Amino acid sequence: MPTSATGSSRAATRRRLRGRARGFTLVELLIVLAVVAVGLGLVAIALPDGDRSRLETEAERLAALIEAARAESRVSGVPVVWLPRRADDPATGSAGQPLQFRFIGLPRSLPLPTRWLDARTAAQVVGAPQLVLGPEAILPPQRVRLQLGEHRLELVSDGLAPFGVVVPDAAP
Repeated sequence: MPTSATGSSRAATRRRLRGRARGFTLVELLIVLAVVAVGLGLVAIALPDGDRSRLETEAERLAALIEAARAESRVSGVPVVWLPRRADDPATGSAGQPLQFRFIGLPRSLPLPTRWLDARTAAQVVGAPQLVLGPEAILPPQRVRLQLGEHRLELVSDGLAPFGVVVPDAAP
């Protein structure tokens, strides 16, 4: 209702009301920010950890390579061992290729890879300097610990079953 005060005409009241309708209130902006924050949080949780997924890929690949070498050893009757590269080993093989692990005893006609997909991967045979892959059908239980960054996995075989990937228990 217009009064005699300055700026209280109907036109001024309409201008004020129109000006309010053009912007957002603080509550509306806070609600939008909260929805965006929740959405970003859910996306961050859903994204896989890059190092963990690379390590799982390395473990599955190594398990397949070990099983292939184990089968070749049993078929040929020749002992085959797998050795991870130690700090005192040369960084390259005899042909100049990068050497991060190797299979000893395989025929030259079956060249298996000698390097990791991610060069930061490290491996250690638990309780022995190397894995013995055959030619016996039943071998002693063996384990290989793989590490990439802060993530660790183990390849484990009871000597009869193929190598499988397990997550080691956290140290107390």
